[in-house]
Parts: sequence; C-alpha cells; structure tokens
Amino acid sequence: MSKTDVTQSKLVVLAGGWSDEREVSLESGKACAKALAEAGFSDVTLLDVAAPDFVGALVSGGYDVAFVAMHGRYGEDGCIQGMLEVLHLPYTFSGVLASAMGTEKEVAKAIYRQAQIPVPEGVDLPGDVALTDKQAEELVANLGLPVFVKPAANGSSYGITKVTSARQLARAVARAGEGGCRVLVESCVEGTEITVPVVGNEEPEALPVVEIVTNAEFYDLKVKYEPSELHHVIPARIPEESYARAQELAIRAHRALGCRGASRSDFIVRADGIPVILETNTIPGMTEMSLLPDSARHAGISFPDLCKRFVELALEGNDQD
Repeated sequence: MSKTDVTQSKLVVLAGGWSDEREVSLESGKACAKALAEAGFSDVTLLDVAAPDFVGALVSGGYDVAFVAMHGRYGEDGCIQGMLEVLHLPYTFSGVLASAMGTEKEVAKAIYRQAQIPVPEGVDLPGDVALTDKQAEELVANLGLPVFVKPAANGSSYGITKVTSARQLARAVARAGEGGCRVLVESCVEGTEITVPVVGNEEPEALPVVEIVTNAEFYDLKVKYEPSELHHVIPARIPEESYARAQELAIRAHRALGCRGASRSDFIVRADGIPVILETNTIPGMTEMSLLPDSARHAGISFPDLCKRFVELALEGNDQD
C-alpha cells in the first residue's frame, strides 16, 4: 500500500504480550501511540496482544500499518512478524528472519563474524546442561574471568549474570537456562559501553552514538529501565576514529542481519579503540527515556517525527516486497 499522505493511514500499535518485558512494551506502546497522534495520525489504536480478543480485533480492524512496540519473546523473535505477514499487514521494524536471528545471540554472533564485526569470545551451551566443577574450571581457563552468562534468546539483559569465579559458573548457567533456553557464556570486554541506533531500509543511516554511564556493576535489566540508575552522554566520549568505526559497524550489522526500519547495536569500545559488538536490537526501546529516541533528539528529530518515519519505512518496505 502507498499513500501520498502517510498520516491518513489507519494504524494499530501492538504492545504488551507475555514476555518478561511486558510492562516496558506497554509503556513503549502508549508513548508511540501518543507520539503518532501528535505527528498528525488521526486513527491510532493501541492493542495489547495478550488480550483475549486480540486476533479478532486485529483481523477486523481494517488497519493499514501495524506499529510493533513489543519486546522479548513473541515480539522480537519473529513470531508476531510471521502473523502480520500471513495477514499481509505492513508493519514497522524488521521482518521474520532478521527478528529471529537478532534474538538468537549465537546465530547473530556467527553473522557478525562473517561480516567481520568484532565479537567477544564465548561458548554456546544447551539449556539443560549441568556443569561439573571440572567443566566450569575449563571454561574459565579458556575465557578468563570475569565472564557474563546470559540466555541466548532474551533481550534487555534479562537473566544476565556476571561471574567472577568458577564456583559461581554452574549456578549462573542453570539460572540462564531455565525453561530450556540455550546459554551463552562470554568473556568480559572492558571499556566504554556505547550504543548506535540505525534508521532506514535499503540505505540505513547511523544516528549519534550514545555513551551509557551507570554506577551499577553492569548494564542489566534494572538499570535499563530505571532512570535514576544511568544517564546517556551524547555524543559518546570516545576517540573520533572509534566513533566513526562504531557507526560503520552498526550499519554493517543492520545490513548483515537484514534489518529494516531501525535497529540499535550495543558495543564496548576497548582501550585500543576497537568497538566490540554485544548485540543488535531489532525493535529498539521506544519509551521517552529510551536510547534511540534520545539519540534522534540529539540529531534534531522529535519523537513524533521519528515514529512517523518508522511508518513511512514500513510502507516503503512493503512496496518493495
């Protein structure tokens, strides 16, 4: 579908769901619905995908575009995207394959390696593995300490543990693997934590690099969604060459995964100036405090204009399919 005036599109904002990030998703959905109205869209509906009548409401709504404001399982992993594909309903952000690959951290790491994007050293373990003391010691010998243990398919640093001894490793792996999820054990990369938003489809552009500053031990779920725990420094206080390199690598990750609309890649800039990628978010957080909107504001793009742009990109991507 193509419209001369995109604001005449009938929109549905999809939020909520069943993941551990449900509440954050609802906040993103409310913020986006409000911003879209401010951008001039007169017909915007907010739907909680966990509502009993969700499917019927979506099918019968006659919507032109779905604005996906979901996070975590069923939202970022390609599930809701697959449903929207079946309904032939254009939607914001990445498609089924890019969403699934971005969520599966070890798959994403393989793609990063192929695209020559530096990644942390690490190993991928089955979710039901019970590490022996010997196995834990061997992992520590190979990766060093500290290491980070995380579910291989969760966002927002959910379930992540910083491990400082071999004795802690087995417990951390068991916790991350709850529910059968595969587990990623990665070496700790020391340096400056940054994130790079990217906006676009065929010709993506990087927004200003954001430096993430927190007094917490590491940037976990609590820190991400608690404003008092962190602040953003824009532009990031890193060497000019590292800044440009991070933007180039974020665009490379966006393209390698096949993202569209927007993505946000997190990096650690090492002491030698090399950015090491941690992950790519195929549906970046869209609350008022979120990193992508903050970066966009620094570039002179208001939140309503940003949300409008995502609708335009959704329709543009649909026209190309």
